[in-house]
Amino acid sequence: MSSSAFDGALESVKALVEPIILDPKYRDVLAIVKGARNGAVYGAKVRFPHALVMMVLFRSGTLREKAKLIFRATKTHAMNLAKFATIYKTVCYLLKHYGTTPGKEGPYDSFFAGLLGGYVVFGQRSRKGKISSVNQQIVIYVFARVVLALARLSVKPGFGLPGVSEPNNSTAISHYAWPVFAAMSWASVMHLFRWHDTELQPSLRSSMVYIYRESDTWDGLRNFLWHNK
Repeated sequence: MSSSAFDGALESVKALVEPIILDPKYRDVLAIVKGARNGAVYGAKVRFPHALVMMVLFRSGTLREKAKLIFRATKTHAMNLAKFATIYKTVCYLLKHYGTTPGKEGPYDSFFAGLLGGYVVFGQRSRKGKISSVNQQIVIYVFARVVLALARLSVKPGFGLPGVSEPNNSTAISHYAWPVFAAMSWASVMHLFRWHDTELQPSLRSSMVYIYRESDTWDGLRNFLWHNK
């Protein structure tokens, strides 16, 4: 097929499909499809460089073995975000159109949609009873940001908890909370690493071993400055 014929066929397909995807009556359903697409693309973009760096720096094995691990981690991240987006947007669509107030979004639709999606996609164990390290990282990432958002909301005037959300108290707490939070976070993780390191998430533990434990060992200039081992 020549280039001009291919371009003509592409334009014909575009002319056929574009009116459908721009039709408002299909918008909610097509948003589910695009949500899955965006979840897969974002997951691949985020995971691939992270997996590449972690495999190169901290994993032993052949190039082929590392490439397989990178591909597996990238695929898992992309597919799981796509699955979650599909479930979340589908449940939101169903609750909006077939819930207690058809045609109107309920105040807790997003919560229940996220609850189901989180359980189905990220809450399951493998056949061997293990939790995917990729899923652990995603959930921990989300959890940390949820806690931070709730902490901010708790002192927000007009929305937060009684007393601490009063304007004067809110300003003072907001000013001093971050230094305390940062200090306690690092104090806790270093104590856990020193005495209970097996309980830490594997990628975090690997990073900390590299920085804090392997820096205690060398037998010459070569592995003191130029190489770690």
